[in-house]
Amino acid sequence: MTVDGKIVGKIGEPGLLVLLGVTHHDDARDVTWLARKVRELRIMREERSAGDLGAPILVVSQFTLYADARKGRRPTWKAAAPGAVSEPLYDAFCAELERAGSPVQRGIFGADMAVASINDGPITLILDSPARD
Repeated sequence: MTVDGKIVGKIGEPGLLVLLGVTHHDDARDVTWLARKVRELRIMREERSAGDLGAPILVVSQFTLYADARKGRRPTWKAAAPGAVSEPLYDAFCAELERAGSPVQRGIFGADMAVASINDGPITLILDSPARD
């Protein structure tokens, strides 16, 4: 992943690329649940998890995951939390993965990043933390 032509995050072995979007109601409980789920999902070769393998995880902040393009021709990102809410949760998510023992590479929050990925498999999942009342 590069910003202004400089590499800011890179994993050179099989691992996970996580595009992390944060919405208005997300909080620390969501961070804990999602970090554990990402680390423990058995989606690597031989039904192993990133945690089992010590696989690196590249985490990119991605507010555009909350785009709503149902009306018109211009998407809206009203469902995405503003940076003041989402950046601390992004940092907490990365820290939670690191606390659990995962090697983590990060993008630069809010930067215009060029992300390259070789999707070996391929497998792409959408994970959303459980709804709470």
